[in-house]
Amino acid sequence: MQVQVQVDVDAGGRYAFTPSLKWDPHVEAYFSHAYGASHFSRISSALTRPSSYSCLRVNTLKTSTHLVHSKLLQLLLLQHQHPPLISQNPALPDVLYVWGTGPHHLSYHPHPRPAVPLKEVIVSRKCAEAVLRGAQIYVPGVMACSAHVEKGDKVAVSVAIEKPTHTGGWTLGITRGTVLHGTPSDIRYEDRHGLYIGEGVAFMSRTGIFRAKEGIAVEMTNRVYHLPSFNDVLEGEIFLQNLPSIVTARVLDPQPGEKILDMCAAPGGKTTAIAILMKDKGEVIALDRSHNKVMDILKLADEMEIKCIKAYKLDALKSVNMSITDENEVKSEEQSVIVDEECLDLTNLQKDEKGRYLSKAVMRKRMRQMRNGPGKNNSKGSKVANSKGFAPNSFDRVLLDAPCSALGLRPRLFAAEETVDSLRRHGTYQRRMFDRAVQLVRPGGVIVYSTCTINPGENEALVRYALDTYGFLTLAPQSPKIGGPGIVGSYRIDETHTEEWLKESEAELVQRFDPVSDMDTIGFFIAKFMVGMKREA
Repeated sequence: MQVQVQVDVDAGGRYAFTPSLKWDPHVEAYFSHAYGASHFSRISSALTRPSSYSCLRVNTLKTSTHLVHSKLLQLLLLQHQHPPLISQNPALPDVLYVWGTGPHHLSYHPHPRPAVPLKEVIVSRKCAEAVLRGAQIYVPGVMACSAHVEKGDKVAVSVAIEKPTHTGGWTLGITRGTVLHGTPSDIRYEDRHGLYIGEGVAFMSRTGIFRAKEGIAVEMTNRVYHLPSFNDVLEGEIFLQNLPSIVTARVLDPQPGEKILDMCAAPGGKTTAIAILMKDKGEVIALDRSHNKVMDILKLADEMEIKCIKAYKLDALKSVNMSITDENEVKSEEQSVIVDEECLDLTNLQKDEKGRYLSKAVMRKRMRQMRNGPGKNNSKGSKVANSKGFAPNSFDRVLLDAPCSALGLRPRLFAAEETVDSLRRHGTYQRRMFDRAVQLVRPGGVIVYSTCTINPGENEALVRYALDTYGFLTLAPQSPKIGGPGIVGSYRIDETHTEEWLKESEAELVQRFDPVSDMDTIGFFIAKFMVGMKREA
């Protein structure tokens, strides 16, 4: 429901939300060449605000889209006088779109005495980006606060954006706990003009906010953008996911009984989507190099009652084990995994005897026991069995949702830290990962490559590298095809290097999701490759 109220305090100036995304000048020139200066300006503006809807992917192994739709309507009717609109797309029958509203013009309810300034809270940029997506303000995100804020007080919430340092880095430049007096002498007073994201009610006093380690500090009551929250809603039945990520799993087109690799799987959204499309029949191997992220994947699979997912703590760059010869590839799955202490298989470590998930502290204790053997209390312990990699040609399909610059994520209030050199480093890293994907997929298989960035150096340039390096790879048509075409051409980065992108015919086979398009998505890119008979690159 759109809030239309009288704006009492300078709504068009200081107490408004009119962010402007700043870029490194060379990066801006690079993107302006790729997109055109006018279009890139519109992309830059779109990135500062959230998408106008949330996508919920339904776990069709446990329920149906129709049933979830009915349950959501009932829940939203209890929470909202005018519940958000829920819609569907025939191309994605397991997806529900829940629409938000905004931007809203807000009244910040000044004190009856004009001489008394508003009570305010300054939050970090990352906290503000989460709030714009519907989150509350948690204790770690509060950087500064007015004096004498008590529990129950209304506060205006603004955001501090990173500023350059004299050493060439970036910093918020605010000591956590700074007192605000509501005068022009306050830290970042001028910089916060146009960076007010809403109004809330303090859940703690000022003292409590800066003493507590966790918990909600401010509950947002009036937001610039209203997007429903789905925390703890229909757990195991729905998964909140960006639309292009949902499309990515469908483009992979996994089939029941196949062996699939998700190379960079956390937090598990695409992994579980793949397993559901396979009807939980076959095998999905999920990799991540973070222990806690592997735990998150396993927890999500358990909530969704998916059995075919196996998650390993393993750096994707170490995922190929060339010591497994071609003759060994016909061995059973247990024989095709080498054991090592560097990469931990957590599949059987995460639950207690009753099948409940253990806390991270208990998990760490149990893993120490496994590494070190029985302790003084005679607890059971043994050597940790760790996967050191997989044989070449082990998988029918490989998904590489590569770590990237994430310059397509929304809302984004800061981007100036990226330089042309840092963007090139992302591309170099992604090519190394793609090389591993090529080794791991079998002839006749499929590789899907995706990123959440608008950077053509990590998208079209990767496709150019793949096609020029591996003659047995060809771009394949994608279904569903919801995004637009890729970028054609090239860019001369310096006197020694020109970055090559796509040809016209190739551009039509990839999907690029533009934040400015009518789909109103994050910036995203998908390429699908068919793998022919392999030969040396």
